[in-house]
Amino acid sequence: MANLKEIRNRITSISSTMQITSAMKMVSAAKLKKAQDAITAMRPYAEKLTELLQNLSASLDGDVGGEFTTQREVKKVLIVAITSNRGLCGAFNTNVIKEAKNRSEYYAGKQVDVFAIGKKGNDILSKTSTVIDNQSAIFDNLTFDNVAVIADTLTQKFVSGEYDKIELVYNQFKNAATQIVQVEQFLPLAPIQSDKAVSNGDYIFEPAKEEIVMTLIPKALKTQLYKGIRDSFASEHGARMTAMHKATDNATDLRDQLKLTYNKARQAAITNEILEIVGGAEALKG
Repeated sequence: MANLKEIRNRITSISSTMQITSAMKMVSAAKLKKAQDAITAMRPYAEKLTELLQNLSASLDGDVGGEFTTQREVKKVLIVAITSNRGLCGAFNTNVIKEAKNRSEYYAGKQVDVFAIGKKGNDILSKTSTVIDNQSAIFDNLTFDNVAVIADTLTQKFVSGEYDKIELVYNQFKNAATQIVQVEQFLPLAPIQSDKAVSNGDYIFEPAKEEIVMTLIPKALKTQLYKGIRDSFASEHGARMTAMHKATDNATDLRDQLKLTYNKARQAAITNEILEIVGGAEALKG
C-alpha cells in the first residue's frame, strides 16, 4: 500500500484536475448556448434557400447550373475535413478524421487530397494524406464573409478542373451529447430531387429564372459550407462539455476512493502506533 504522503499528493493532484475540467465544462456550456442559437437560427434559412433553388430548377427545361453541375470522370477528389483547433472533446475530432480516411480508401486508385479546416484534423491527416491547405484561423472570427472566401476558393478549384469532386466531412450538431458525422457532396451539385410537388404558378420572374438560379447557386454553396462549419463549431462545444462533465465525475469518484484509502491507511498507522506503545509499556512492566 502506498504511504500516506503519496496518497495525499495524489488527492491534491486529482483535486486540481477537477477544478480544471469543471472550469472547462462551464466555459464550453456558455459557448455552446451561443453556437447552438446560431446554427438553430440559420437552418431555416439554409433549408428555404435549398427549397427555392429546387422549385426554380425543377421548373426549367434542360440542365441548369452550368459549370457548377458539370459531371466529370472522377480522377481527383478533395476532402474538406472540418475539425477543431483544440482537443479534450472526446471522439469529436477522431470521428471526422476516421471518416475522412474512409473516404480516401473509398476513392482508392484516385488522387485524394485534403483541405483541412481545424488544426487537429490538419495535424493528424497530414501524416497520411496530402493536405493542400489549412484554414484553422477561421474559428477566430467565424463569420459568413470569412467562410465565403473559403467557399470561393473551393469552387474555383472545381471550376478550373483542379478537382473533379469535392466533399465535406463534419460533425452535425444534434444536441450536447450527440454529434453525427456527415459526408456531403459540395461540388458538383447533385441532381436536384424533391418529393414535394412543384407548383407551377403563373409568376413573372425578373430577371429570368435561369439567371436567378445561377445567382442562387454560389450563395447556396457558401451557405452550405457556413452551415457545416457552424454545425461543427456547436458540436465541438457540446462534445467538450460532455467530455469534461464525465472527466469531472470520474475524478470525483477517484478522489473519494483515495480519501477512503487514505483514511484506512491512517487508521491502520495509528492502530499500529498504539499497539507499539502498549507493547512497550507491557515490556517495561515485565
